[in-house]
Amino acid sequence: MYTPPSLRAANAYKNVGVQSSVDGATPHQLVVLLFEGLQQAVQAASGALQRGDVAVKCAQIMRAVRFLEEGLKGGLDVERGGELAERLRSLYDYCIERLTLANLRNDGALLAEVADLIAPVAEGWKAIGRQPHPAVGQPA
Repeated sequence: MYTPPSLRAANAYKNVGVQSSVDGATPHQLVVLLFEGLQQAVQAASGALQRGDVAVKCAQIMRAVRFLEEGLKGGLDVERGGELAERLRSLYDYCIERLTLANLRNDGALLAEVADLIAPVAEGWKAIGRQPHPAVGQPA
């Protein structure tokens, strides 16, 4: 059975426990929310690592991986997105690998690396939403 990417993203967002309403959100807004949840999870994992709170660090890294795997990567449409979707998939896979190593090694530098890699992509998605869009049926 086919599930549209926007629905997969919404379901993943709900499943990772983010306390925000996704009902009525556009697919673009859902991606922005996924990035925000991912960034919050990485930041929380970093804080837990600094405090020596292993349980919270592990939980937040797992949460970040789920945002990447189930939400952002799961919502990619390679057929329509082409090379850009493939590059994003590669970035998300790399970030998942780095988060896993950060968890195993208790390495805050790897968490910072993921945060630095994701930030410009997340900001790009936010910027797209701030762009004025032509009305339906109007030339761009």
